[in-house]
Amino acid sequence: MSDDKSVSYANGVKDFSYFQCQRPEMLPYIPREAVRILDVGCGAGEFGRSLKAARAVEVWGVEMDASAATAATRYLDHVLCEPFDPMLHLPTRGFDCIIFNDVLEHLVDPFAALIYARELLGDNGVVVCSIPNVRFWQNMKHLLIDKDWQYTEHGILDRTHLRFFTRRSILSTFDNLEYNVTRIEGINPSLSRKFRLLNWLLFNQIADMRYLQFAVVASPRTA
Repeated sequence: MSDDKSVSYANGVKDFSYFQCQRPEMLPYIPREAVRILDVGCGAGEFGRSLKAARAVEVWGVEMDASAATAATRYLDHVLCEPFDPMLHLPTRGFDCIIFNDVLEHLVDPFAALIYARELLGDNGVVVCSIPNVRFWQNMKHLLIDKDWQYTEHGILDRTHLRFFTRRSILSTFDNLEYNVTRIEGINPSLSRKFRLLNWLLFNQIADMRYLQFAVVASPRTA
């Protein structure tokens, strides 16, 4: 791995720490019975490293950034530094679980990625995703109160995000792509007392805005 602490990513440069997120809150969503796991956008391999430390699994990674992919080889069983598409020639029906931790929003065509994932999942295989919530309370405050939409280095309006999702659009996306969502839960909630009061005054109608992301578990729909 290069000693340079900045790496290219999409339309800009990211500090290497961007690729070192451990994401422990996503570990409970990985099925206990999953043995061979594919982590798409694995970064420097920290999430896969945590998985392998917790259980006996084989973890493959796909990461487009060369520096991050090189780092991931220290922890994962196989790492491919290529775009996630059929040209990878990954083993058909070869994985029990495919992970997209804050990845789909970076893709030009996240729908094609989820379609390809269907081909790679074995019997009873699932997709596990963390997907940013564009309706997050603080983001909506900037939009509605500050009347602004400013891209940032990280977060909901990360300048490398190409797609944006809400809880409802997440569900419709998976449904349209013939997945059954078996679990969807908000993660990394806002602790704002103002938000809790506003949500109470609105009879819990904006409860989805409390969460920075949604964790999703989905399985391909069978005929």
